[in-house]
Amino acid sequence: MPGVVARTSTFALDNATLPFVVALAERGWKTALAEGRHLRAGLDIHDGLETLKPVVDAHGLDSVAAEKVAGLAD
Repeated sequence: MPGVVARTSTFALDNATLPFVVALAERGWKTALAEGRHLRAGLDIHDGLETLKPVVDAHGLDSVAAEKVAGLAD
């Protein structure tokens, strides 16, 4: 329950997310996605296309692979 320990939970969230924010800021989003599998795993939608296979399968949406968005696949 983060609300009970708001100050320390905020520090924990900052510590967990700051490296990703820094990677995006320093490298740009496409390079950061190409170099970081964790950032790629967090990509949900790009250019109106869904990247998460379970969501695509469940709803029959148009999709694109996160690796393709990051320039790692054709």
